[in-house]
Amino acid sequence: MPNEVRTILKNSCYDCHSNTTRYPWYVKIQPVGWFMAGHIKHGKEELNFNEFGAYSAKRRRNKLKRMKEQVEEDKMPLKSYTLMHADAKLSEHQKSTLIKWIDSVAVK
Repeated sequence: MPNEVRTILKNSCYDCHSNTTRYPWYVKIQPVGWFMAGHIKHGKEELNFNEFGAYSAKRRRNKLKRMKEQVEEDKMPLKSYTLMHADAKLSEHQKSTLIKWIDSVAVK
């Protein structure tokens, strides 16, 4: 994986789609914490980059296809996430970089 792609994923996706979630201070305030915990749990169930290599080839292709759709349709990262983490919002260049990378690996 190119470093630029890894950086984009870590900055914009890993908090909800990896085992390295960086929890903000306000996660301790309820009901915000419950809301976040539910979103993060669901995110990891849908796609977990730490477990991606263990997915079957078919599942990896499906996840990459879905990831591309989500990025193209501006559905990820979630607006509720970028509201509090503005640096996680994907620029057009970052979207293009991710889509090109997905296209290059999805056919393998």
